[in-house]
Amino acid sequence: MYDVAIIGGGVVGAAVAYELSHYSLHVALVEREEELSFGVSKANSGIVHPGTQNPPDSLKARLCVLGNRLIREMAGTLDLDFKEVGELIVAFNETEIAHLWQLKQEAEDCDVSGLEVVSRQWLRDNEPNLSPDAVAALLAPTAGIISPYRLVYALSGEAELNGVEVRTSTRVDSIICQEGSGFVLSTTHGEICTRYVVNCAGLYADVVSGMVGLDDLRISPRKGEEYILDKKRRYLTRHLLFPVPTPDSKGILVTRTSDGNPMIGPTAYEIEDKEDLSTTDEGLCQVLRVAQRLVPSIDPADIIAYFAGLRPTAGDDFVIRHEKKVPGFVNVAGIQSPGLTAAPAIGKYVAWLLECAGLGMRPKTQRHGRKQRAVHLLAMPLEDAKRVVREDPECAEIVCRCETVSLREVKQAIAVGATTLDGVKFRTRAGAGRCHGSFCTCRIMRILSEKTDRPITSISKRGKGSEIVVADRSDE
Repeated sequence: MYDVAIIGGGVVGAAVAYELSHYSLHVALVEREEELSFGVSKANSGIVHPGTQNPPDSLKARLCVLGNRLIREMAGTLDLDFKEVGELIVAFNETEIAHLWQLKQEAEDCDVSGLEVVSRQWLRDNEPNLSPDAVAALLAPTAGIISPYRLVYALSGEAELNGVEVRTSTRVDSIICQEGSGFVLSTTHGEICTRYVVNCAGLYADVVSGMVGLDDLRISPRKGEEYILDKKRRYLTRHLLFPVPTPDSKGILVTRTSDGNPMIGPTAYEIEDKEDLSTTDEGLCQVLRVAQRLVPSIDPADIIAYFAGLRPTAGDDFVIRHEKKVPGFVNVAGIQSPGLTAAPAIGKYVAWLLECAGLGMRPKTQRHGRKQRAVHLLAMPLEDAKRVVREDPECAEIVCRCETVSLREVKQAIAVGATTLDGVKFRTRAGAGRCHGSFCTCRIMRILSEKTDRPITSISKRGKGSEIVVADRSDE
């Protein structure tokens, strides 16, 4: 019998698991994909929002501002690759300037600090590639960037070290409510008995909620197409660039990943299919048109990767509540932007809801932290990288040339849970460069096969059904 079962191993599920690992509880984190972060979180843009574009009276606003503070506090202890770069919401006319002042006032009402409306001259001096048509911008210095995958792995890794049981490749098919004694989750790997359930199932949160008889939640997928540029353009912008937002979207942005690649997008339009991750020519044209309005020098030839993600919308605000009709069941749904930023705060909010619902929350007197930090050669100063290479021959053996990923880094990724090519890529960037793994894929597959003791034909891109090599059965 678990005290809490968390359904969904994205950034929100991992954050809830991390927070609950602070207490003397028996907790399970259940994910249907082969690895954590392979659902909605894998396509997150990795922006740590300051809290400038949310209604002041919303859960989004409150949890975003707190989450921003928590992520910067956790950056050192969890070895997060957080970088504070600041954001600019750019205005092109007097009407948009008036909107900037409104956004500034609303954000300050939410306790966002350091905001400033900057002039055309400031923009020329500090953002030289920005369009000369830009006349002003709202500067929010506390905005940052982070790897969404590594945030998931850091949170879940700490949770696991402190007793949370992580079950991947485990889909929940049904839930039986046992009055007064909790729930029985029927999964693809047997039954899970638990006193409380936290539903963090992303796009399928409405399906999971329906399993306990709640039919008032509907998740609508909102597709966003994004495009990653070559790392040689890493100095294209100094800040994250936003247009003035619309009621439905923050708009198409010019940002960058925590590893340095500029990124443009996303689009935003409603679809029906929760598995549709296709990109389109229309999406590319739309993104380029708006991104080039912000930064005219963006060149389509610099795009090295296209991808799409689906945001699980459920109205204008997050849906985070203990369902009184089903005591012990907590819904955490509709977590779209700024969901990644808010995730650590959502974890604390859910812990409070569980305590209010009757779960005893006795803090642990001792917690465990990961002692060995991951080696990332590309992120090190040159002298540190030289020292590491001298001390460890496996750091001198480069597996991925585009991203300068060593054999040591690949082995470390596998040691902490990577079982697929995407799992290695998300942890190390191996295969994420301009050649898209043409140089390193076969080598990584061999390393995965050796370290996990599996045949090469079972090594996949992202789990069952995406195997790279199939056995030759022509003689059978």
